[in-house]
Amino acid sequence: MGGELTLNKENQVSITVIRRLPKYHRYLAELIDKGISRISSQELSVLTGFTASQIRQDLNNFGGFGQQGYGYNVEDLHRELGKILGLDTRYNAVVVGAGNLGQAIANYKGFEDAGFKVLSLFDRNPKVIGLRIRDIEIRDMDHIEQFIEEHNVEIGIITTPKESAQAIADIYIKSGIKGIWNFAPTDLIVPGNVVVENVRLNESLFILSYFLKTIEEK
Repeated sequence: MGGELTLNKENQVSITVIRRLPKYHRYLAELIDKGISRISSQELSVLTGFTASQIRQDLNNFGGFGQQGYGYNVEDLHRELGKILGLDTRYNAVVVGAGNLGQAIANYKGFEDAGFKVLSLFDRNPKVIGLRIRDIEIRDMDHIEQFIEEHNVEIGIITTPKESAQAIADIYIKSGIKGIWNFAPTDLIVPGNVVVENVRLNESLFILSYFLKTIEEK
């Protein structure tokens, strides 16, 4: 069953730690933009909201990046976290589901800047096939397997209704894709060598609703 992103059993770093790394990476990028060359774990704690001890423990999972009395070199740490996150690798991706969400993903240049290039969208709606979103063509689903094979696609993105999601995942798996970014509100059944990252937009909104309700009740 494809749930939240999971690691191989040999990897001892917890998912909780992995999910904090992008936040560290983002704040370090902002520090670089400000011309800041070094930072202590305590200063990084103020920025991120994590404790200094937690930050040191997280980073120690991947080696010693800091120096006693100096802290962390911002550029070096940013670069090393990028490598850990795989951001020094270019990934080709396709999107199935050329509705509003699929088009928004294809139109977001930030993914490409981070190394994730959406090569094409796919859909079965003849009204959208042939259209282009930021020079990315919407193609017919009948051609997806051939396209994936010919363009070395590593990531498959699903933005379809949940009724279609498993069938799309099956196509991805058959075509050799090992990473699926799933926006459909359903759990996917995938083999153990396929990684699924679920994005639950409605569940996130429900959590926001809960906290708003809690505030209003005080």
